[in-house]
Amino acid sequence: MRLHRAMCVVVALGFLFAAVVGQDRGTGGIKGRVRVESGSPAGVSVIVRQGDRELTRARTDRNGDFTLPGLAPGIYGLTFRKPGLSVGTIEGVEVKAGKTRSLTRLILSIDEGSIAFIRGSVFNETGLSLPNARVELARILDDGTVKKVDGRITNETGSFSFRLAPDAAKYRVTAKADGRQPASKDVEVDSAAVYRIAISLQPTAK
Repeated sequence: MRLHRAMCVVVALGFLFAAVVGQDRGTGGIKGRVRVESGSPAGVSVIVRQGDRELTRARTDRNGDFTLPGLAPGIYGLTFRKPGLSVGTIEGVEVKAGKTRSLTRLILSIDEGSIAFIRGSVFNETGLSLPNARVELARILDDGTVKKVDGRITNETGSFSFRLAPDAAKYRVTAKADGRQPASKDVEVDSAAVYRIAISLQPTAK
């Protein structure tokens, strides 16, 4: 009797395993890696949809990798979202039973509407553009000290640009050039916007 019951359990488990395997073989999946223009690729929401209807979603890990298993065979669209980055979409992704579709070349750019810019130009004493000037960006801390965060070289028109988080903060922009006195200007950032400045450099006194 015990042997008979044991055989029944084994047979039942065998049928259950076969059903699970059959179910897995009847579905497919999507995997891929998301890269970002700036910042970390972790935490990007990957939304699977058919038309406008959301079916499931996942989040990328610290390397930007994601996996979406258990999808019925069919055609899907994917949407990629993360604050501070532009929304990415891919349409017409075909999923086949028993296979995992691999997606590559997924790059999300910065959403310029959600960041702050400090843009400006450096001029000489006569008002002409000063190319190849060194421009340093430093954050002014609460205790009055400054911490350098970035640097640029002005282009042929004497222009420069820094991209920043839109958080409230105070920055100091300092321009330097050979044979000229350095000059600085402070900028208070309080939201996502473009902050424009102009800096004039005077010749070093002889």
